[in-house]
Amino acid sequence: MEVYNTVVRFYQEGGPFMHPILAVMALGLAIALERYIYLSRAKRQNRRAWDALLPLVQSGRLREAKALADRNDTALHQIVGYGLARMSETDNRQEIEMAMEEGLMEVTPRLEKRTHYLATLANIATLLGLLGTIIGLISAFSSISLANPNEKAQLLSSSISVAMNTTAFGLIVGIPLLLVHAFLQAKTTQLVDSLEMAAVKVVNSIKDRAVPQQEAA
Repeated sequence: MEVYNTVVRFYQEGGPFMHPILAVMALGLAIALERYIYLSRAKRQNRRAWDALLPLVQSGRLREAKALADRNDTALHQIVGYGLARMSETDNRQEIEMAMEEGLMEVTPRLEKRTHYLATLANIATLLGLLGTIIGLISAFSSISLANPNEKAQLLSSSISVAMNTTAFGLIVGIPLLLVHAFLQAKTTQLVDSLEMAAVKVVNSIKDRAVPQQEAA
């Protein structure tokens, strides 16, 4: 209970700029939670898609692999589907890889969506804290100009302490948002890299089967 009262008093003493900083924090947390859930689900779905597609490709059942990719909308299914569709038109490895790269370019924005907002929100929270402190100091200096000389020092120190609450709160919100942004950015990059690696493995698996068949012919 004492901790709760301390937090409430800290928030109330910060002034009106505490409200927009709190709104920024709520928005940032909502985006971070949504992105974490989305990326985690995408990673699991791509892993299941890989476990289902790879045996079909390695065994040469490309039509079944293409049908499976067409029935699902996960990132890996879409990328492999692009490659298999191009494979029905040409045997050129470069064109197949370009088709998969095209698929990767389409799914990457979905993986990176809204993550960059977290860095912006972190900067906004910090700047709002500084602005609130500056406004508070201006108000404090204006009020003590009319105060009793014996009370000016005490009034100024208390006013500065209150004004600093806004900066502290802005940093309390901004720093975690930057850390979360870095974490989600790394998670997204790892996911994109895994999709690129999967695309290369699919092409290699198909070409490895094509070479022996050509030699046998």
